[in-house]
Order: sequence, then C-alpha cells, then structure tokens
Amino acid sequence: MTTQELTLDSQALVSEEIQRIQTETAATTGPRLDFRPYRSSQLRHPTKARRSVDPEDVELLAPVFGHSDIDPTEADLTLHPQGEPIGERLVITGRVLDGDGRPVRNQLVEIWQANAAGRYVHKRDQHPAPLDPHFVGAGRCLTDDDGTYTFTTIKPGPYPWRNHHNAWRPAHIHFSLFGREFTQRLVTQVYFPGDPLLALDPIYQSIPDQAARDRLVATYDHDKTVHEWSTGYRWDVVLTGSHMTPLEREADHG
Repeated sequence: MTTQELTLDSQALVSEEIQRIQTETAATTGPRLDFRPYRSSQLRHPTKARRSVDPEDVELLAPVFGHSDIDPTEADLTLHPQGEPIGERLVITGRVLDGDGRPVRNQLVEIWQANAAGRYVHKRDQHPAPLDPHFVGAGRCLTDDDGTYTFTTIKPGPYPWRNHHNAWRPAHIHFSLFGREFTQRLVTQVYFPGDPLLALDPIYQSIPDQAARDRLVATYDHDKTVHEWSTGYRWDVVLTGSHMTPLEREADHG
C-alpha cells in the first residue's frame, strides 16, 4: 500500500457517509452542492448568495449556432480517418423536452467521454490505461424538429479517481445542452443500467431522490439496436418541471 493510499478514506467509510446523509436529509431533485462524500465539492461549492447580472452584457459576446456550423458527422464519434476505435459500439438517442412535454428544437447537444479503457484524451488524465488513437471522445449535434438528438459512440469504461482509496467512477457520458444564449448552458451525465459502481459513487449519490437518480440512467432500447452493428440506448432530457433531469449546478468533469 502506498503512502497516498494510507491517507485516503476507504470505500466503506465513504459508502457509510452516503447512507447516513441519505437517511438524515430530505429527498430533493437536484444534486447537493456541499456533499461530504464527494470530497472536492467541499472546496468548490458556492458559499455566497447569488448575484444578479445583466445577461445582455454576456450575450453580446455569445456564440451563434445554426445548422451550417455543425456537420452531421460530428454526431458519430466512431468515425476516424485512420481507423475504427476499440470497444462496444452504441447508439444513444432521446428527446430534449420542456416541462410540458414539448420538444426543444435546434438545441445544441455536446457530449464528451472516456474511451473503452476509461481514459480521456486530456493531459490531466494520466492513469495507466491505454489511449485509443482512433477515438477523440467528443461530439455534437442539433436537436431536430421533434427535439431528438442521436449519437453513435463507444461505451466508456469506468476509471479511477482520487476521491478516496480505490474510488472508481461508473461508466458515463457527459452531456452539455447549449441554448441560444451563452447563459443557457446546462451540464449533466448519463449512466448505464446495471452498473454496480452507481451504488458506490458519491457524484451519482449526491442526488437525494432515487427517482431523480434513475432519470440519469439510460434505458436499453432494442428498437434502436442495429443488427450486427451497435446496441441502442434511449435517454430523454427534461429541462423543467417536476420530472426534470438532474443537472450539475457547477460543471464537473469527473
């Protein structure tokens, strides 16, 4: 055991903290901002009251998106000029809806993720898993008139992180939904059904309500599975209302 491992809390201790907090506090839809089992949230969560700003000051410099700015091939993360990536190919699709079930059209949806070995193409990710030279791990598209987005990608692998000793993030894909203005960006994560790491993960467990946590897990959809090509998953995003998808109030890249 290394010196660093000796200074980190055990998974058993972190799981005990999660269970105690879940029992002692009332369930709400959104993630807790100050959630002790998620160690770095104690250093990064907001501690001061919100301040109102004039959105026009920011939006004067906002990007403007349209169909001409996004190529349809950007939604297929398995395309690479030198070869195909390694891993389980999958299609993930769904609709972006408002609280009344109406489609949100022309919404910019961006994703980023680790490769099949659980490694990001990022200089800060240095854990000993292989990089895939044929997988960048990022894509984007616009929702259509029905509010539908679709990505083809590789199922990401779990990866270690330094929240506590032997801590592993469940397989997940980061989603960013970017409205017409700079101030409208929303970020969340989608997970996969049956992942045993979900019960141990402080980020997923920072959402108090089990029904809200369940809304972050994609559903296997055999109708979206392509013969001899890819498995299919469906995951809808609801932006408002009592069934809204939990969103990160502070963008996390873990």
